[in-house]
Amino acid sequence: MTMPPRLRKLVLTAHVTTSLGWLGAVIAYLVLDLNAVYSEDIGAVRAAYLGMELIIWYAIVPLALASVFIGIVNALGTHWGLFRHYWVLIKLLLTLFATVILLAEAQVVSGLADTAASISDPRRLPGTLLHSIGGLLVLLIVVVLAVFKPRGMTRYGWRKQHGRSDAQA
Repeated sequence: MTMPPRLRKLVLTAHVTTSLGWLGAVIAYLVLDLNAVYSEDIGAVRAAYLGMELIIWYAIVPLALASVFIGIVNALGTHWGLFRHYWVLIKLLLTLFATVILLAEAQVVSGLADTAASISDPRRLPGTLLHSIGGLLVLLIVVVLAVFKPRGMTRYGWRKQHGRSDAQA
């Protein structure tokens, strides 16, 4: 079932906006994470951890969840489908993986922020650079897949395109 053109453009615009917002919020988070790990200024390190918590809960998590939901709606409402093309399926799996890791890591970040606020010297706290950089790389791969749309249909997509059912295959 495909969406009418105006609705499709609206959904696509919402998906691109939330996805790029997520990417931008991760970049802002990464800047604070770098500051938390490498700064020698106690106040700046404390502020970085507190800012990281705000960004993760009020920007990254909502944008990630919105991007996943709107992306699924977009795929189901267009000719691309959710399971017809490998690039869409890989994009979905990477996005779901990133979101699950994000939700777990958000709890860690809250703990770090609470600790940074309550101790006299937060400079020895571990940063979350591995997750920040890893998340950014995953999101950039998703962007590349969305832009270049590499060829290749799944078995399901091939059957749908050629009008064959599972019983015929």
